[in-house]
Amino acid sequence: MSTDHRANATTEEPIRAGVIGVGSMGENHARVYGELPTVELAGVTDHDDGIAERVAERYETDPVDLETLCERCDLVTVAVPTHAHYETVSTCLEAGVHVLVEKPISKTVEQGYTLAEQAREAGLVLQVGHIERFNPAVQTVEELIDDLDVISVEAERLGPPIDRTAPGNVIFDLMVHDVDIVGSLLDDRPHSVAAMGVNDGRYATATIEYDDAIATVTASRVTQKKVRKLTVTARECLVEVDYLEQSVLIHRDSYPEYLTDDGQSRYRHESVVERPRVDSGEPLRNELESFVEAVRTGAEPEVTAEDGIAALETVQLIDRLATGPSEETDDEPPQEREVEV
Repeated sequence: MSTDHRANATTEEPIRAGVIGVGSMGENHARVYGELPTVELAGVTDHDDGIAERVAERYETDPVDLETLCERCDLVTVAVPTHAHYETVSTCLEAGVHVLVEKPISKTVEQGYTLAEQAREAGLVLQVGHIERFNPAVQTVEELIDDLDVISVEAERLGPPIDRTAPGNVIFDLMVHDVDIVGSLLDDRPHSVAAMGVNDGRYATATIEYDDAIATVTASRVTQKKVRKLTVTARECLVEVDYLEQSVLIHRDSYPEYLTDDGQSRYRHESVVERPRVDSGEPLRNELESFVEAVRTGAEPEVTAEDGIAALETVQLIDRLATGPSEETDDEPPQEREVEV
C-alpha cells in the first residue's frame, strides 16, 4: 500500500488527504484541505465519534477509523494531543502515509528522533506544523535576513486564551512558535539558555544565546492584550514584525538631535521607515500547500522533523529552567536560572 501512496503523490491525480484529531485546529486543516484544488479530503477521524461525524458532514467527507483513513490517504495531518503524537505518527508512517504533525513533534526528543528515522527509512515526508513559518510577514523577513548583520531578536506572544481556561503549558503551547522562528531566522542552534517563569508557569521569558546574536522570547497567558510581535535588531536597521497584522516595518538612518527654537531647546528624532510589500494569505493554507507540494515532488519539507526536534529540545530546557525546583523561599524574588547547551 505504501508504494501505491507514493506513486499517486507524484502524478497529477488529486492527492488524498485526511485529518486525525478534528478539534479546533484539526477542523481547520480539514477545511483547508477541502479548499485546495489538487487535494481530495478523503476522511477524518477523532476519538470522539460525534465530533468526527459533525466535521465530516460539514466538509463533505467520511468519518472513519484510523486504519481505514490510512488505507484511503496519501497524506494526513496529525492534530491529536501531544502525548499521542508518537504512536499516531508512527502508525501512519508504517502504513506508508506522509505526515504533517502539529507542534511539538512529540512528547520527548528521543521519540522525535525515532520518528525522523522512521520517515527517512520509508522515504516519506514528515513535516512539523510550525505554522508561523508560513506567516507572510515572517516569510518577508526571511527574504531580508541574509543581507543583515543581526545582533538580537525579541519575540512577544502574549494574551489570555480565547476561553480563558487553557490549561496547557505556555512554553510548549506558545513560546515554541518563536523559538522555532528565531532558530530559522538565525540558522543556528543555541549554546546558552536562561529562563524564568512566574504565575504558575502562565508567564515565562527566556534569553537564548547564539554564536553571533541573542534572543529574548516571552510568552504569557495573563497579559490582558493580545500581542504577537517580533523585533530584529541589526547593525543596518531595526525590523518590526506584527504577526496579527501581517506587517513589516524597517527603520533605518535614525538621527537624534537637539534643536534651538526661540531660545528653547527641544529634542527631535527622525528615521526612515520602509514598509516592504507583504503578500496576503492564510498561514495555514500556505503551510498545507507547502506540505502537499513536498509530497507531490519528493522535496524536503519547509519544516523538517529535525527542525521540530531542535525547537522541542530548546523549549524543554526552557521549561526545566523556568519551572523546575529551586532553593528560593517565598520571601525571595525568583532567580534567573541559566545553563550551557
